Amino acid sequence: MSSGADLLRVDGLTKAYPGVVANRDVTFGIKAGNVHALLGENGAGKSTLVKMIYGLVRPDAGRMQLAGLPHTPGDPRDARASGVGMVFQHFSLFDALDVGENIALGMENAPPRRALAKAIRDVSTAYGLPLDPGRRVGDLSAGERQRVEIVRCLLQEPRLLIMDEPTSVLTPQEARLLFGTLRKLRAEGVAILYISHKLEEIRALCDSATILRQGEVVGSCVPAETSVRAMAEMMVGDSLRAPRARPHAPGDVRLSVAGLSTRPVSPFGTALKDVTFEVRSGEILGIGGVAGNGQDELLASLSGEMRSASGHIRLEGRDIGRLGPNPRRALGLLAAPEERLGHAAAPDMSLTENGVLTAHDREGLTRRGMIDWRRARAFAEGVITRFDVRTPGPGTAARALSGGNLQKFVIGREILQRPELLVVNQPTWGVDASAAAAIRQALLDLASDGASVIVISQDLDELMEISDRFAALNEGRLSAPRETADLGTEEIGLMMGGAHGLAPA
Repeated sequence: MSSGADLLRVDGLTKAYPGVVANRDVTFGIKAGNVHALLGENGAGKSTLVKMIYGLVRPDAGRMQLAGLPHTPGDPRDARASGVGMVFQHFSLFDALDVGENIALGMENAPPRRALAKAIRDVSTAYGLPLDPGRRVGDLSAGERQRVEIVRCLLQEPRLLIMDEPTSVLTPQEARLLFGTLRKLRAEGVAILYISHKLEEIRALCDSATILRQGEVVGSCVPAETSVRAMAEMMVGDSLRAPRARPHAPGDVRLSVAGLSTRPVSPFGTALKDVTFEVRSGEILGIGGVAGNGQDELLASLSGEMRSASGHIRLEGRDIGRLGPNPRRALGLLAAPEERLGHAAAPDMSLTENGVLTAHDREGLTRRGMIDWRRARAFAEGVITRFDVRTPGPGTAARALSGGNLQKFVIGREILQRPELLVVNQPTWGVDASAAAAIRQALLDLASDGASVIVISQDLDELMEISDRFAALNEGRLSAPRETADLGTEEIGLMMGGAHGLAPA
């Protein structure tokens, strides 16, 4: 951990949008060779703050200094020229291009292809992030795609590296590899501004932390000397409640899937292969796995967005394999996909309109083919209130919400429709500790009321906390579901690695 003057100094930074102040008088500093965490609830102002540092947004007031000089980037190109790099939570890569081509597109003055390929190999090897410049990005895992983004930044030799939710799509092994890289950069004097809702990794990695709440700095801490609960309570300004346990007494089989096989949802997806499982009323089935092993295909098959090539899907004994999404919704099978902006929600539509998109029939939001706007607004307001969605109101466009607040709206929109069966992919991806606890509690309450719930997630802690049974997807194949209470870490690892022959205990 470095001492001395700050590499980056932010003083009194303020940014307001119509109806909301995103940042108010934010002041903090980051020293060279320091990993500094930026903590806060969804909507606390973290994204706006780093966008100002990276030149994507202009502050209304305040100033920034980088290495003692004014830092006023007009756009990301200016920020990169000053030595600021950023790895975004959502990767900006082209699947059909190879690694070298993607990296070249993100550079102002890319060297010739052969020289760039050598530089990629040299830098990726030096930092423990092995990459083949000739591999097509569409064939890479989520962790490998992140390496592409990081190496692209490192080739420009940043003095400050901003990381936004860098482990949200990584396996524990990939996360450990990333931490090794970040520690090496820290040792070389690079300052790292680190955003994550995973507070255990903040404690393990970060030297210092600034906490934001409702756009303002409310505290700072040394994470290694602060408990996870204490950091979470500083973020939310209240005590943190753990999800309440519930008795597990499943009823009759509600969903039966047998021999389900599908094509991939995209040229770079994973086909499902002979997937078989059952879910009972009042039960939560957790499905884990590394990203890209058929999670999207499973949700699309169950929701009706994609027809299966073979196999059967039965809901309450009725074959629904040939029904589309709307007829399945009418029968009580609802779904919330992983990609919230663009798939789960239309970016330019208001929250009211996005509520209508999936709830028009079940909530009676249309009459004689016309939208009942009064009922539609009331439904959206109910979701906003029940799930604490931080937004100026139901007329706000979906794209204007922070990722975590949009996630709360999407999940809440489905839960408030009282599904018989809810399938959700990555329910707490990118949301803060308090919101994650609230979403998990809502899923537990839904099951307690007799609904069936399928939770597809890469967060094993989450699945172990709320699931009654667990299964793992690997290369499109689903392991035999096991009682969660009977599973240990080693067995889970075997299941995720493709040990499909494990019989139920």
